[in-house]
Amino acid sequence: MRSNAVCIECNGMAAEVDWIKTFLPAGDKNLPFQSVSLFKSMSTRALLVIVEHGLQCNNRPSTTPKQLLVGVTSAYRYDGDEFDETVAQSEASTLHQEIHGKAFNNEEVIRILSTRSQAQLNATFNIYKDIYGHSITKGFPGGDYFSTLRTVIRCIRDPKKYFAKVLRLAINMEETNEDALSRVIVTRAEKDLKDIKELYLKRNNISVDEAVAREWSGDYKTFILALLGADQN
Repeated sequence: MRSNAVCIECNGMAAEVDWIKTFLPAGDKNLPFQSVSLFKSMSTRALLVIVEHGLQCNNRPSTTPKQLLVGVTSAYRYDGDEFDETVAQSEASTLHQEIHGKAFNNEEVIRILSTRSQAQLNATFNIYKDIYGHSITKGFPGGDYFSTLRTVIRCIRDPKKYFAKVLRLAINMEETNEDALSRVIVTRAEKDLKDIKELYLKRNNISVDEAVAREWSGDYKTFILALLGADQN
């Protein structure tokens, strides 16, 4: 069964992190996220406060997932297309050593992911694949930190592709996921939802509108189709 997902955005980069709710105290798990409009209006700082509050209440032994989230969502990033190939080569090697080495240093990984532009990081990921023969996310160890790291990297590489996948999972799994569907559509509506819908159609041979109309009914269906801009006549 899929867990509910939370989207965190900052400076145009998005990461869907499935496990954030696990950091919240048991009685608070649904409070911040019951309303889609509330979720949409929450600032990055507010979301980070929720995560940190949950970490403190649950006394989790490892803070590296939190550190990764804080770094990625709070950094100021250059938005241009330029990148330095020499830096990309050096940091591809650094990432490989830090992720797969015996003495894992999450600080270097977080530094690279939280300070480099999307163009620079994509250049690093491409060079990583050229050097080591596989994508950077292949062969990650288990655990919350690496699960989060994998998601962050996938979102950096191609946010639209990732959100199209989230929509597919939300719609097509045996137990449809209204939370994930609503959050993607609401949070991307004024950004790149049109592109995400086109990618969904290309990969699934059915439009998001048609898939929603097929799987849902009633007020929720009407609400989602209205957000999608579908003609319901």
